Amino acid sequence: MIIGILREPENENRVAMLPGEVSLLIKTGNQVLVENGAGERAFAPDDSYREAGAVMSERKAVIAKAGLLLSVNPPVKDDLNTFSEGQIICSVLNPTANREWLDKVRLHGLTVLALDLVPRTTRAQSMDILSSMATVSGYKAVLAAASLLPKFFPMFMSSAGTIKPARVLILGAGVAGLQALAVARKLGAVVEVFDVRSAVKDEVKSLGGKFIEVEGSSEDAEAGGYAVEQSDEFRQKQQDLIQCHAVKADVVISTAQIPGRKAPLLILKETVQSMKQGSVIIDLAASTGGNCELSEKGKTVVINGVTIVGNCNFPSDMPADASRMFGNNLMNLLKILIGSDGNVNLDMDDEIIRGTTAVHGKEYVSARVKQLLNI
Repeated sequence: MIIGILREPENENRVAMLPGEVSLLIKTGNQVLVENGAGERAFAPDDSYREAGAVMSERKAVIAKAGLLLSVNPPVKDDLNTFSEGQIICSVLNPTANREWLDKVRLHGLTVLALDLVPRTTRAQSMDILSSMATVSGYKAVLAAASLLPKFFPMFMSSAGTIKPARVLILGAGVAGLQALAVARKLGAVVEVFDVRSAVKDEVKSLGGKFIEVEGSSEDAEAGGYAVEQSDEFRQKQQDLIQCHAVKADVVISTAQIPGRKAPLLILKETVQSMKQGSVIIDLAASTGGNCELSEKGKTVVINGVTIVGNCNFPSDMPADASRMFGNNLMNLLKILIGSDGNVNLDMDDEIIRGTTAVHGKEYVSARVKQLLNI
């Protein structure tokens, strides 16, 4: 089978697979075509792919020859006419944001495997790209905050006096939030963590954080570990408590998102106005509307002396290891996707393959996609 790896848009530094994973694919009997320059922004030059056994080629040739195409982001709309019916695209999809693109691809007869739809089950953990990239985001968010904060993170005792440790508030104790907690604690900060899911309280405490809890939250066992929408009464209690803690914090890192929906609004503009000058907000939910009312996607703004960072793609800022993690997750998925004959086997009886397949045979397949798009 011929597998193609595409170069990402200019605003994306990652690549779907580094040469190490490519060599493993080739050893299993597959031929790999890589678009020229695909890995250069992840510090993987074309020669390293050639040494791994791949063939470098122009984009049109890769798309024309490959039966399975791998990318971090969905190929741009201009590529659509160059694809042939029956080809398979494997990338992160974000169904709600790319609904129009997905529908065109479906009608074109392509199959789309959405890496962000891999079920969150024990068997699929090694394929969970969302968790891998959230780990990078949580790590980089703390480092970004530390570089912007005009204070030390740890406590210092010296002849010049005692410097108090920074106070960090983390909103959302998912993978990104817990990673941010771990890194912030290693840097010596005092960390508080808020989440609507009481199940994460022990994890927060085990990493040295203080768990902030609002009574009366709704939890859904079928949500796959994600947060769910809350009542108006709960949201009011939540905002009051968050404001109380945010105005005392030096850094707020917000990670709260609900898949397929607008991010919950947790930090109002009034809260920002009440925060200490020099404080920093890192809003990892900026791509879905933001947890902070004043966040701007992809921008850093300063309002009333508070720096608000709307960077929603920190993994692109750490492309070498982020690409390595992405490629490892992808390899684990391909192990169950590619049969012993070297061809893709879309076994819809396999819950991982069925859940990951967004469209196939001009039909929507994944139950999660149907739910997100209200189909």
